[in-house]
Amino acid sequence: MQDIVIQAVVTEYQAEIVEDDQGQRHVAPFPEGVTRPIQYGPRLKAHAVYLSQYQLLPYARIRELLASQCGLALSTGTLFAFNQEAYQRAETFAEWAVPALRQAPTVHADETGMQVGGQRYWLHSASNDGLTWLAPHPKRGQEAMDAIGVLPLVRGVLVHDHWKPYYRYPDCRHALCNAHHLRELTAAWENDHQHWAKSLHDLLLAMNRAPLPPSPTTRGSATCE
Repeated sequence: MQDIVIQAVVTEYQAEIVEDDQGQRHVAPFPEGVTRPIQYGPRLKAHAVYLSQYQLLPYARIRELLASQCGLALSTGTLFAFNQEAYQRAETFAEWAVPALRQAPTVHADETGMQVGGQRYWLHSASNDGLTWLAPHPKRGQEAMDAIGVLPLVRGVLVHDHWKPYYRYPDCRHALCNAHHLRELTAAWENDHQHWAKSLHDLLLAMNRAPLPPSPTTRGSATCE
């Protein structure tokens, strides 16, 4: 049987205070990181950030979930502070992620609309099989891509959805995203009843499922009879 336990864990720390023969007081230290009378632990912070930034739950829903399941009463400001702390801790991620993506043999790029403070922004992404870099910007096109600083220095293969601004980077090879192709082929088949689109759609999926060819081996000598 598989099951889960969802509960809050409260740990109390007490520091002993002793006084020696000369009247000097000595206070035992608290564990590292315990600095306030009441504070939240790293697992709770990480879980709240996960719900907010990955599961995309609004603060009100996160507060309701933690209150109903764990009996924890967290304010919106506290949840916001958790996200801010996570952002600050991850700030050094850019120092190696951006250069790594610039040097990667293949980079996937895309962008999608989002709201920041009630204003329309665009969330730009650059990724490969090991890294993902997300950056918001009020613009969608090349101005934003240049400011973010990944795509202008890509020298490998840039995979995208055939949007024209991507082609303004001539120093890389361009490849088109098959996920976008599949969506467009589905629309051509379902909406316009284009039979060729269904055949090409199925072929792309079959090619994706096909096993990779064996790695090339060292060429040896051969004898012809």
